[in-house]
Amino acid sequence: TVSALHGDMDQAQRELLMKEFRSGSSRVLITTDLLARGIDVQQVSLVINYDLPTNKENYIHRIGRGGRFGRKGVAINFVTTEDVRMMREIEQFYSTQIDEMPLNVADLI
Repeated sequence: TVSALHGDMDQAQRELLMKEFRSGSSRVLITTDLLARGIDVQQVSLVINYDLPTNKENYIHRIGRGGRFGRKGVAINFVTTEDVRMMREIEQFYSTQIDEMPLNVADLI
């Protein structure tokens, strides 16, 4: 099951979807920056950024959803030519290098 969560939903709807995701009855959760901070879900192993955050500080919070609690995690960024500048700014901000996705990404999860 795939669930989508966004800021236009009321709190009760968001809580129900999070409960379903935490229990495993929903296996994929698509969300906005609404869940970038303060949500601890143990079973997240993959985070896909459909777009990069406009706020560099939110990047670490987004990708930090995966691989928590000692588990492995992978973050994948969809990057267009328009996003390259922001990606480089994020790399510089965190003093890191974000590599292109390897062919064996399934082995990393």
